[in-house]
Amino acid sequence: MTKQYDLEDRTARFGESIIGFCQTIRQDTITKPIISQLIRAGTSVGANYMEANGASSKKDFKNKIFICKKETQETKHWIRMVAKCQPEKKAELKLLWNEAQELTLIFGKIVGTLNKNR
Repeated sequence: MTKQYDLEDRTARFGESIIGFCQTIRQDTITKPIISQLIRAGTSVGANYMEANGASSKKDFKNKIFICKKETQETKHWIRMVAKCQPEKKAELKLLWNEAQELTLIFGKIVGTLNKNR
């Protein structure tokens, strides 16, 4: 039996995981802005994917997917910064980073396919 993947749901669950994780971090002058950036980048992946699905043209779709890839890559950066501030959370962060990496590869493949099919 083939497993179907709903990228809309997957990106939404990713954003929810980011929010859930950030709720566990103690906030101080260093972590507060990093948490904010992580939440913004991590939750925007799903929002941009939703926009891509409602795109008005192939060019608009490609642009939105490229933004998804960029936001996912930015999320990986902020995950790394949190790891520096919260080394005891590295195991949880590794799971989030791995999902971000998989999403980066998925969005990269979509963009690459769109470029090939010009």
